[in-house]
Parts: sequence; structure tokens; C-alpha cells
Amino acid sequence: MAFGIKRQEIIVWKRRIDSGEIAFLTHYWLDDRFPGCKTVTKVGCLDLDRLAVWGKKHGLQKEWIHHRKDGYSHFDLIGERQKQILETEGLSEHIWITRTDTHEK
Repeated sequence: MAFGIKRQEIIVWKRRIDSGEIAFLTHYWLDDRFPGCKTVTKVGCLDLDRLAVWGKKHGLQKEWIHHRKDGYSHFDLIGERQKQILETEGLSEHIWITRTDTHEK
């Protein structure tokens, strides 16, 4: 279940994807399959080859891309890998939200 996200944030994320950028969207999220994780970062791009190359740079497999018919295919980043990738990408504005996760030390 997603929550804590504003409509405008989704609009900006989709616009960046539509323009061919690698776009990031971090929000609160709960899923019983991932106990202790309370946030997710969605990393999307209209160009799936570019997204796969970006993912490979971070140890993500292209098979992990969540393919969506609406054109907003993306990787879902959670847990420690999420934090590491956001730090590597220099996205401090996305990291603050992950600090509420119980995986944070």
C-alpha cells in the first residue's frame, strides 16, 4: 500500500519519464512481504534499455523491471539497497524519507 505521496510528485515523476530521463520517486509503502521496510523508491525511464543499463550499474537485473502497460515501467528499490543506490546517485532529498525504515542503523 502506497501513501504519503502528493499528486504533484507523481506528475513530475511521469513527466521526467516521458522526457526520457531516469526518474526517481520515493514514498512511504507497506507490504507484508518486506517486514521492516516502510519506503520504496521507484526508478523509471521510458527507454527500457537505458533503464536496464542504469540498473546493471547498480547490480539490478533487467528482469526486475516492473513492466507496466501505461509506459511507466520501473525498478522498485527497497531496504538497504535502496539507501545505497540513493546515496550513490547523490539523491539526499530521497534519502531523508528512508530514515524511518527499521533497516536504518
